[in-house]
Amino acid sequence: MNHESKAWPVVRVASGNMFEMYDFMIFGYYATAIGRAFFPSGSDFASLMKSLMTFGAGYLMRPLGAIVLGAYIDQHGRRKGLLLTLTLMAFGTLSIAAMPTYETIGWLAPALVLLGRLVQGFSAGVELGGVSVYLAEIATPGRKGFYSAFQSASQQIAVMLAAIVGITLAGYGWRAPMLVGCIIIPFLFLLRRSLNETPEFLARRHRPGASEIFKTLVVHAHTVVLGMMLSMMTTVCFYLITAYTPTFAGTELHLQSSSVQWVILCVGASNFLWLPIMGAASDRWGRKPILFAFTALTILTAYPALAWLVSAPSVSRLLAVELWFSFMFGSYNGALIPYLMEIMPAKVRTSGFSVAFSLAAGIFGGFTPALCTYLIKVTGNRAIPGLWLSVAAAFGCIATALSHIKGENEDEPNALPAGESGGAVRFGAKSV
Repeated sequence: MNHESKAWPVVRVASGNMFEMYDFMIFGYYATAIGRAFFPSGSDFASLMKSLMTFGAGYLMRPLGAIVLGAYIDQHGRRKGLLLTLTLMAFGTLSIAAMPTYETIGWLAPALVLLGRLVQGFSAGVELGGVSVYLAEIATPGRKGFYSAFQSASQQIAVMLAAIVGITLAGYGWRAPMLVGCIIIPFLFLLRRSLNETPEFLARRHRPGASEIFKTLVVHAHTVVLGMMLSMMTTVCFYLITAYTPTFAGTELHLQSSSVQWVILCVGASNFLWLPIMGAASDRWGRKPILFAFTALTILTAYPALAWLVSAPSVSRLLAVELWFSFMFGSYNGALIPYLMEIMPAKVRTSGFSVAFSLAAGIFGGFTPALCTYLIKVTGNRAIPGLWLSVAAAFGCIATALSHIKGENEDEPNALPAGESGGAVRFGAKSV
């Protein structure tokens, strides 16, 4: 397929990924209001923490979803797996959007909201990996970084859409924005149903079963751990500048909600700009130089930037800091996504990628809002989230130094010879 004929498949596969992130963002944006509706308590802080912990709980299911659904995708195909993840995400989202409050049905309300988040997390565990692998496998030679970037870029559309909906429906509470997400579900199903399977998957002679995939992941556990470390910075930074921003700006900086939504809209646009640019840059100059450069830059500037913001809070300072963090996130993530696929064994590429990224999101990224809220409470230091981001960047820098790119046929004796699969001849900093 040429560039023009591949544009529409990119849109179709990325659309569901956008929906997944939209619903995750809405929950984070309205964490305070959701806390009051489902987790009433004796203090606003306790209600907020319960809401944020529920937000993070969805990420605990992501590693399990990555293993179970990742194995399904690696065995049965990218298209079928992406339709399944969209179905699960739709169920989880609708169950939360239509849930009666604690005042109406008591303890069942928070229990069922938690269940809805767990279903969302189970689905999301492989959504990112499935989309990323699909885009990489349909990419034209030498442009895997550029094509893969549209997985994350689609999420930035969700960030912007959530901000726009939040601004437009400011007087209608949290439920209306979530119902908007439910309305677009049928359209997304129509888009994904028309997806074709990737030529690389169809050409693969050996398609491992779930038990074989699990055994392979155990054998390559060190690679999965390195992938998790690589993903720490991108997950922590993303949730810091998107999902946590409304809570941080409202409770700690005391800025007006409508102004903060405009800042988030600008952040989503900035992310969308930098991701494909730096993905293409990594195709040209290699992944590792970019990963090293932006982990170092984050380590050096994250805490000073937030210290400057909290010293004299304002919308203009918040925008400046968020755009700086956006530049670091977009640049790092543009190189990370293709690199993370390239270090994974080919026959468990979706599973390995998804498990590594889901562990980072589940343990570190998803709980960033709750952790930052807690750290500020116990330390009294409103800039402490910057230190947490620097720690995540340090892990990414170490993992970049320790990891290496695998050949296309490494650890896969039953694979086709390089160049016969319809995909790239080899992966690497200079993809074919």
